[in-house]
Amino acid sequence: MNREVQFAQTLEKVRALAKEQGNCVSEEQVQEAFADLALSGEQLQLVYDYLLKHKVGIGQPVDPDSFLSEEERDYLKDYLEEILTLGDYSEGQMQALTLSAMAGERDAQEKLVHAHLKDVAEIAKLYAGQGIFLEDLIGEGNLALAFGVGMLGSLEKPEEAQGMLAKMIMDAMEEYIAENVRNEKTDQKVADRVNRVADQARQMADELRRKVTVQELAAETGMSEQRIRDAVRMSGFKIEDITDE
Repeated sequence: MNREVQFAQTLEKVRALAKEQGNCVSEEQVQEAFADLALSGEQLQLVYDYLLKHKVGIGQPVDPDSFLSEEERDYLKDYLEEILTLGDYSEGQMQALTLSAMAGERDAQEKLVHAHLKDVAEIAKLYAGQGIFLEDLIGEGNLALAFGVGMLGSLEKPEEAQGMLAKMIMDAMEEYIAENVRNEKTDQKVADRVNRVADQARQMADELRRKVTVQELAAETGMSEQRIRDAVRMSGFKIEDITDE
């Protein structure tokens, strides 16, 4: 196997292990995972730095609050105060609610969702600082929670519910972050295309001392007319140096 591929796969396994352990791994676990690659001390430190950057604690959990902005801290404070009014449940009551929810009782499912809202907020803090506002992460987590509670009937034991719900919440937040990254890359590609057409049009217009047509710009740059028209459209028709005439 290619060394780079093996490294990437091992890193992903370490992150998955950390996820199972409350977003924390020991140095020994990291070293054991990468043993076959015989990393140097400097390379291992880069792995530790990468994990910490992604909120994975080494030896002990990271403090997720340290990654929150002041605005997010204010939002979280108000949100937690609001959900406190939904009630709190003892361990025994939670087990009873879980059993009833597994049996399909809608009232129990609704109460179980309310009981886990605080957990969603705590999990969301683990994903803070990645370009997504905490409120949006909590929203995605709450949707996953409600969906997951409705699926508890597939479990054999109520003890499995907590882990299943936590995983679904975390998966939903990770997918939301990944989707945001994909959208940002797409937006950047669009911006690059628009900027290139705008720059070429400006340069040609400066030389001719007038606006240029799509046909003239296509002939000069080698870009297709359709590509230029698409760029004009994507700019909101704000490329001033191109005329429709």
